[in-house]
Amino acid sequence: MTRKIALITGASRGLGRNAALHLAAAGVDIIGTYRSQADEAHVVAAEIEQHGGRAVMLPLDVANSASFDAFVEQVRAALRDSFGREHFDFLVNNAGIGIHAAFADTTEDQFDQLMNIQLKGPFFLTQKLLPVIADGGRILNVSSGLTRFSLPGYAAYAAMKGAMEVLTRYQAKELGARGIGVNILAPGAIETDFGGGLVRDNAEVNQQIASNTALGRVGLPDDIGGAITTLLSEGGRWINGQRVEASGGMFL
Repeated sequence: MTRKIALITGASRGLGRNAALHLAAAGVDIIGTYRSQADEAHVVAAEIEQHGGRAVMLPLDVANSASFDAFVEQVRAALRDSFGREHFDFLVNNAGIGIHAAFADTTEDQFDQLMNIQLKGPFFLTQKLLPVIADGGRILNVSSGLTRFSLPGYAAYAAMKGAMEVLTRYQAKELGARGIGVNILAPGAIETDFGGGLVRDNAEVNQQIASNTALGRVGLPDDIGGAITTLLSEGGRWINGQRVEASGGMFL
């Protein structure tokens, strides 16, 4: 049976790294991207290969849409040279940043940075990659629990993620003719270095979130890597056009 291939943006660290390792453990080969942390990316690839999988890491700045044509050619070359394939099966639009700023204080530069990375980037990257996504494949975008509940300081960030949720439904509708399913995963608060590691490193913040979560703790990267793997499994094939929140039941 031919192994599936997943392309994961932002695979050198955080949730992208965790997703790559979880998918690889489930028998999926990986094409990962990194912006600047080449060494960390290659450590992830080496770990996957040590366990019998295959992985290729490619540089990509999701904020620079002018680079996407060249990136697609790199993906084509990686598919041909490393996997003997012309198409990959799963696209995980994971790469992102967090900016904490009150609505009244958010600058245009901050807004534009978030838009380029969280909305424009995945919009046009997915568009450019359509010819190399296999018919019957799947796209998984990444949102945030902050589109359902509102915490001060995340107006611009959450607005971009909300737009991605709308885009997901349109992608599912328009790509269905090719058998491509599209969903969006919305993690709750997770213990990573995202946003400066606030949730992970600030005990007061961590406890406050845990006390407002039905399962009584803050999320861990493995919770999200497992959710991504589940949604991309054969058992998740009939889930389409959906926002799936993985938050342990925050603010229910």
